[in-house]
Amino acid sequence: MGLQQTLKALADPIRREILNMLKNGRMSAGEICEKFSVTGASISRHLSVLKEADLVRDTREGQFIFYELNASVLEETLLWLTDLKGEKNND
Repeated sequence: MGLQQTLKALADPIRREILNMLKNGRMSAGEICEKFSVTGASISRHLSVLKEADLVRDTREGQFIFYELNASVLEETLLWLTDLKGEKNND
């Protein structure tokens, strides 16, 4: 996915909090919804944006959908930001 989609997904504080929660391991959509005082439909939309940006992956198990962090996209974004900042490697 593109950097623009990643940055758009990271711009929202609820989506950033979802990513922060997922760094501790996968969670079901219901578990994620329990942590917020917004509607389930709103959380579903946030999860869709994160999934479209490839920041999370989902797995269906029976009637449950589990979400987990896809750290590789975050790593690519950090590398781009570090390069943009112009930090030199002091080897």
